[in-house]
Amino acid sequence: MSKISRRSFAASTAAIAASAAFGFRPALAQAYPARPVTVIVPWGAGGGTDATARIVAALLEKDLGQPFNVVNRTGGSGVVGHSAIATAQPDGYTIGMLTVEISMMHWQGLTDLTPKSYTPLALMNEDPPGIQVSSSSPYKTVKELADAIKAAPPGKFKASGTGQGGIWHLALVGWMQAMGLPANQVAWVPSNGAAPAMQDLAAGGVDLTTCSVPEARAIIEAGKARSLAIMAPARNPVFKDVPTLKEAMGIDYATGAWRGIAGPKNLPPEIATKLTAALKKVYDSAEFKDFMSNRGFGTVWGDAAHFGGFMDKGDAQMGEAMKAAGLSKA
Repeated sequence: MSKISRRSFAASTAAIAASAAFGFRPALAQAYPARPVTVIVPWGAGGGTDATARIVAALLEKDLGQPFNVVNRTGGSGVVGHSAIATAQPDGYTIGMLTVEISMMHWQGLTDLTPKSYTPLALMNEDPPGIQVSSSSPYKTVKELADAIKAAPPGKFKASGTGQGGIWHLALVGWMQAMGLPANQVAWVPSNGAAPAMQDLAAGGVDLTTCSVPEARAIIEAGKARSLAIMAPARNPVFKDVPTLKEAMGIDYATGAWRGIAGPKNLPPEIATKLTAALKKVYDSAEFKDFMSNRGFGTVWGDAAHFGGFMDKGDAQMGEAMKAAGLSKA
C-alpha cells in the first residue's frame, strides 16, 4: 500500500471511529424503542397505582409505536417491585412506576433502595391526605378539631387510614409536629387500607382519618363523612370546597402519596430524555387528564430533574416523621 493510500485509509478509519463515537448514542435514541418495553408496577392489579400505570403505558404505546406491557411485581410492602425496577438492565426496556414508599422503606430497614437508586423520568401524580371526620362529628372545621386535639390528653383521639408506619400514618405525625404536638398525640389504629378505615370512621370506631380525599370519596358522597382540610399547597379542583391546612389554620405543611415513572440507574441520557418527552405528551393528553379526573386523582407534572429533587425532599421528610414516631430502624 502506498503512503498516500495508507494516509487515506487511516483518515477514513479515524472518520468512522469519530462517527461511531459521536453518532451512536443519538442513533440509539432515534431507534428506541425497537421492541416491547416492560413497565413494572410494585402493587397489585386493580389498585390506583396499577390503573395509573396502565393508562400511561397505553398512551406511551400509542405515541412510541411499541407495546408497553404492565407487569405487577408485588410483595415485601413494595420492596419486590421497586427492586425489580432498580436491578433491571439500564437499556430502556424495563421501566416502572415508583410510589411514595421508596422514600419510606429504607427508613424501616426493609431495603437499601432509596430514590438515588433510579433514573427519574417524570412525576405524574400526587394525592395529598385529607382530614376526614364522620358526619356525626361535632367538629365542623379543621381548626375546631385541632383545638380539641390540643386540649385532650395524648391518645384520647384515634385516627386511621392505613397500616402502622404507612403514608397516611406519617401524614398524621407530620401534622402533629407542625402544630407543635407530640407524634403520638393522636393514637393510630392500623387498618388494611383507606376503605376499611373509612368504614370504621362512619361506624364511630375512630375520630378521624388521614387518607386521601379520593379514597374517602365514596363514604363522603354517601353522607357518612366529611373532609375538613387537605395537607397540600393548593386545593384539589375535584374537591374545591375542601381548604388547605394553610388556608384553614395557617399551617404550611404538605405531604402526599405520589406516583412517577423511573428507570434503573445509569439509563442512557438520550433514552431518558426521549421517555421524559413522551411522558409529557401523555400527561398533557385529554385521555390522561380525563382518566385521572374521573377518579379524583391529582395530576402533578415534574420532569426528570424536578422528580429527582422532589423524591429527595420527600425522603428527608419521611425520615423525620418516622424517627419522631419511633418507626425508623435506619
